[in-house]
Amino acid sequence: MTFRPRFRSTWFGLAILALLAVTPFVIDVLDKPFWLDVATRVVILGIAAVSLNLILGYGGMVSFGHAAFLGIGAYAVGIPAHYDNFDGVTHILLAVAMGALFAFVTGLISLRTKGVHFIMITMAFAQMMFFAMVSIEEYGGDDGLSIYGRSEFGGLIDLHDPWTLYYVCLVSLGAAVYLVYRLMNSRFGMVIRGSRSNDRRMAALGYPTYRYRLTAYVISGAICSYAGALLGNFTTFISPEMMDWTRSGELIFMVVLGGTGTLFGPVYGVVAFLFLEEVLSSWTIYWHLPFGILLIAVVLFAKGGISGLLKRGEGA
Repeated sequence: MTFRPRFRSTWFGLAILALLAVTPFVIDVLDKPFWLDVATRVVILGIAAVSLNLILGYGGMVSFGHAAFLGIGAYAVGIPAHYDNFDGVTHILLAVAMGALFAFVTGLISLRTKGVHFIMITMAFAQMMFFAMVSIEEYGGDDGLSIYGRSEFGGLIDLHDPWTLYYVCLVSLGAAVYLVYRLMNSRFGMVIRGSRSNDRRMAALGYPTYRYRLTAYVISGAICSYAGALLGNFTTFISPEMMDWTRSGELIFMVVLGGTGTLFGPVYGVVAFLFLEEVLSSWTIYWHLPFGILLIAVVLFAKGGISGLLKRGEGA
């Protein structure tokens, strides 16, 4: 069985990426530099949402601690920078390695459970990381840690330039989407999706589903930690609050809003979530209520999220 995105959904997703590609030029013409920051957040959180969708949408693993990987990646930039190490290669490798290691260790335990137990264990591990970073005063504790210089790549890539940082993040998003596409079109993806539908049947067929799901969890954690490294470079400030379980809830909502188990769904969800947040908050200080009602309505009445609406438009 091969995973193939639908024609309209595919082209709509590619159109979103193309729109993101020209966004800095449009913002420059409109002279609205603030929106470049919003677009950069969209792209970075898009990578995190794509990584979560790999295990949630395709594998049925509802991780309520995925924000921990964002924090790990951000601290992998902030802690070396605290000691005047601004080498970008070191930052990226450290972020990916630490994210993968944390995912492997916690996944060994978490993936032996399912359902609400898996949700609670992943949240517990994330909160452990949250309180661990709060307790380390050397790195700011609860007050956070400022990053006084972004990652450096020997003069080849200047992340201090907002446009350069944005396009590095955008290319990374495209790579993450393509990686997930390739994984889902492989035997690995078949086992992951089959395990979600009927784990016992896949195991009876001879597939070591536990190892496959653990591998998917590690890949997801590594990608999300990479997004965290980009986020640390973007914000130039990190704190344990980035790892809080509420941030994981937002990531889950973004994936569900866009459509779980779809290639571009996480990107749709992040774009819609952050755009609505920015627009409504500019209209009223009481924006949380209409924002929450609107998002709940989309989830309840638009089955499959934004991707579901596109599929129904194709006559699915």
